[in-house]
Amino acid sequence: MKYQIFIHYKPHESRYTRFGRYEEIVINSTKDPLIQREQFFHEFCHALRHVGKQTMMPEAFRELQERDARNFTLYAALPYHMIKKYNLQDPEIIERLSQDFKVSPSLCVERLDQIQRRYISAREENCTTCIAEDSLRYL
Repeated sequence: MKYQIFIHYKPHESRYTRFGRYEEIVINSTKDPLIQREQFFHEFCHALRHVGKQTMMPEAFRELQERDARNFTLYAALPYHMIKKYNLQDPEIIERLSQDFKVSPSLCVERLDQIQRRYISAREENCTTCIAEDSLRYL
């Protein structure tokens, strides 16, 4: 079954809506283009991975979906297989990633922090085994 998701830019808060087979992502047209891109990834996650109406679900489940959409945004906007080719020690790395991937500097900082935390965690968990950088490709 093939379906379409319509994307609209309007001066409203960003959201994802589904009415039967009709799906719509609305991106806030008053926001900076970098933020609009992040909002698109966030709402696209809801379209791909989530079901139910958030206004009708328990708060904890809604929060879980929002956390999942935030993590999806990090992975989709700054894929590890692409950013690992950058010199992450470069003092200008945040600005470079922001410019190249068209996302906000704060999202770049958050993604690099996430990668660093996961790398440290993986290294601690496998302290008896040598960890190759390639084994962390999904960070």
